[in-house]
Amino acid sequence: MAIIDVFNGDADGICALHQLRLVNPVDSVLVTGVKRDISLLKQVEAVAGDKVTVLDISLDKNRESLQNLLNTGVTIQYFDHHFAGDIPQHDKLDAHIDTSADVCTSLLVNDYLGGQFLPWAVTAAFGDNMFESAKVAAKPMDLTDGKLDQLKLLGTYINYNGYGSSLDDLYYPPAELYKLIKPYEDPFAFIGEAPAYTVLDQGYASDMDNANTMKPEIEKSGFAVSILPNEKWSRRVSGVYANQLARQNPDRAHAILSRQADNTFVVSVRAPLSNKTGADDVCRQFETGGGRKAAAGINKLPEHEYDHFVSVMDEVF
Repeated sequence: MAIIDVFNGDADGICALHQLRLVNPVDSVLVTGVKRDISLLKQVEAVAGDKVTVLDISLDKNRESLQNLLNTGVTIQYFDHHFAGDIPQHDKLDAHIDTSADVCTSLLVNDYLGGQFLPWAVTAAFGDNMFESAKVAAKPMDLTDGKLDQLKLLGTYINYNGYGSSLDDLYYPPAELYKLIKPYEDPFAFIGEAPAYTVLDQGYASDMDNANTMKPEIEKSGFAVSILPNEKWSRRVSGVYANQLARQNPDRAHAILSRQADNTFVVSVRAPLSNKTGADDVCRQFETGGGRKAAAGINKLPEHEYDHFVSVMDEVF
């Protein structure tokens, strides 16, 4: 029997898996990729009797592959907070899906595990830009503000590492970063001891310095659009920069478009933090778009669709 772990390459996916495997350590096959590589179940090769855990990828975007695996006799446990559509009813599927705007996958796993590794769930919530959810979840730990800020930075860095058009854009392939985190039950030990933390800390600071020199292409009361150049740093920073802008201007939606070599854009959209809804409504109108209510994206927006994208932003926000 094979055990296969399928997880988003961002902070939420990595921290969700880490919590589960701290409780139940197993030698599993890892299936992941850059944060935007969400059609991951099509990569899974499994037979009847195998067990698959799926974390932080949209069921709707993986529906056909999911159904095929279930029909093959594969047992699947599924945790997620993205748009799911109709959830299949199957005796081989154990689904824990909540699309509420203030819930992330790692918080769902934390509830499932009874809070055994809460600091990692809080780290993930910070990484997913759910600062208030993270602070509420962290209350039982009674951390100092300094300690809470450390988890906030860790979540931000793990999330930052997942963004890019390909694994070549990243400091660490997500499977490798998970393996580096895996030995650490305590996130503060990872912060203090792991060389990877220093690498991400320095990379993040450099990339954000570049991003902070950029000015919006469009700036309205309801939304703003920024365009970043075709550079590795801009692809790495697009998501966390969008999160920063959302926090700085909580009543406005934000779109970050990173230019690609093939005259397309990679798009990150954030709904206003004061009304965390609408991001997925924008992005799902485009072929490669998806996400959740508060934060969504488009993997490949052709340049000729830019004006249409702006009009959809204007309509929704």
